[in-house]
Amino acid sequence: MAEKALKPTEEKLKPKLFSVMKTYTKEQFIKDIIAGIIVAIIALPLSIALALASGVGPEQGLYTAIIAGFIVSFLGGSRVQIAGPTAAFATTVAGIVAAEGMDGLAISAIMAGIILIIMGLCRFGTLIKYIPGTITTGFTFGIAVTILLGQIKDFMGLTFKNKPIETIDKVKEIVNCIDTINWQALLVGVISLAILIFWPKKLEKIPASLIAVIVGSLLVKFSGLEVNTIDSLYDISNSLPRPTVPDVTFARVRALLPNAFTIAVLAAVESLLSCVVADGMIGSKHRSNMELVAQGAANIGSAFFGGIPATGAIARTAANVKNGGRTPVAGMVHSVVVLATLVALMKYAGYIPMPTIAAILFVVAYNMSGWRNIRNTVKTAPKSDIAVLFVTLVLTVIFDLVVAIGVGMVMAALLFMKRMADVTEAHAWVDVDDEDTDPDNILLKKIPRNTRVFEINGPMFFAASDKYKYVLSDQNIDVLCIRMRNVPAIDATGVEALMRIVKRCDRHNVKVVFSHVNEQPMKAMTKAGFVDKIGRENFCDHIDTALLRAEAIENEIAAKRAS
Repeated sequence: MAEKALKPTEEKLKPKLFSVMKTYTKEQFIKDIIAGIIVAIIALPLSIALALASGVGPEQGLYTAIIAGFIVSFLGGSRVQIAGPTAAFATTVAGIVAAEGMDGLAISAIMAGIILIIMGLCRFGTLIKYIPGTITTGFTFGIAVTILLGQIKDFMGLTFKNKPIETIDKVKEIVNCIDTINWQALLVGVISLAILIFWPKKLEKIPASLIAVIVGSLLVKFSGLEVNTIDSLYDISNSLPRPTVPDVTFARVRALLPNAFTIAVLAAVESLLSCVVADGMIGSKHRSNMELVAQGAANIGSAFFGGIPATGAIARTAANVKNGGRTPVAGMVHSVVVLATLVALMKYAGYIPMPTIAAILFVVAYNMSGWRNIRNTVKTAPKSDIAVLFVTLVLTVIFDLVVAIGVGMVMAALLFMKRMADVTEAHAWVDVDDEDTDPDNILLKKIPRNTRVFEINGPMFFAASDKYKYVLSDQNIDVLCIRMRNVPAIDATGVEALMRIVKRCDRHNVKVVFSHVNEQPMKAMTKAGFVDKIGRENFCDHIDTALLRAEAIENEIAAKRAS
């Protein structure tokens, strides 16, 4: 069912579902139903666990899988994307709920959805690739750490004296309350964790999380162990998701805007990463801008029906592919099955022990941590990249994602500019008899007596502006030839630097000739009026032409001096 990859210019805002249905078959429909049912079985315990980690009720996680999952499959730009609650949002959502309540979360998610739709309509899908991998790796690992630390309380059955929100405060509370450990809860947690680790090695077809939930529930129900369950901590409802409208004010919108941007960026990054992984598995090509629009609509829909923020889930998407899902129908089936389970079986969810939920989230945190990426980065990457990674990681744990991503992007941008500045250079050539295999090497050219050739290599931008101040070091010449064949781009500061060079040459009666100016620099110089100032005849397409032009200028100057 693989399809030809579309050229970037051909990407259109059309849901993938509408494209694949043209060639849909009965055989694929059966495969999609099977894949959708299996993914729903995987999504059930994960959705409940992630909802509890996000500080909301278990049904909110299922509402998200139902509403957001269906919308993303129906409108999305991927054949196989499965959407729902993910670990990436857990700490952010928990913080918003604790500080602003469910109304604040709904407003944040709706604004994030609007931002995502605007990003898609403005064709920002391809811009996500400009977020460095070190930042993505750093905040992903940071989120994994915060999830793990947040579940120690339930895994060990600790009784907290306070209700900490920040990760550092949770660590302090764990240390202060370690003497309240419930050994029965710890036993259930260890058994559940063992199932989650070892079960997939034997029977991968049956989700380990489902087995852990069943075993943990039966163990607590029939052994009389004093362990907290979902029912003992939360009010469980099997009612269908109902539309709700949050109380919106301008003041709340303004206050919650940073949270909305955080949710939007996370949803965009994780969903498009999931799409890329899925493309590699099925040989397809997703429509990134349509996917952003779908993610936006899904988050708005989820918020209006009592759910939490959602995005593409890489693990569930991979499970969909492995079980034969090849069209968005599988994702829609997954949502319908979760809905049926909510109505028919939600009352049994109350038996699930909290240590089992914690064990499931431990495994989720481990799987999302990407520790192998960090290991490879530390071994192979420059120290600057390693610094960006660990700064982002630490700030994610200590503060939040807004601070971590903001500081990480600024660091990465500054380091990138430094690297570009380091590779930019300007040096002079003189007429030297030398052998070289490159026919365009300036050392093989006959340079007129009173001409100097300077070659600039690398992008000309503000961070490298000090590299050009020595271009006119020899003032006893008639012509300065500036060769720019290796200048791919120039910014306003670079144009201004060239203008300063030309003005200095004017003061010393030195003419300037340019050789091989590339397309982007030529457009920038033309727009700035620079080309008209120098004269178009002094812009040559090759060094040979430029040297002939320099010789002609020298001859003119010599003739004037002779007369």
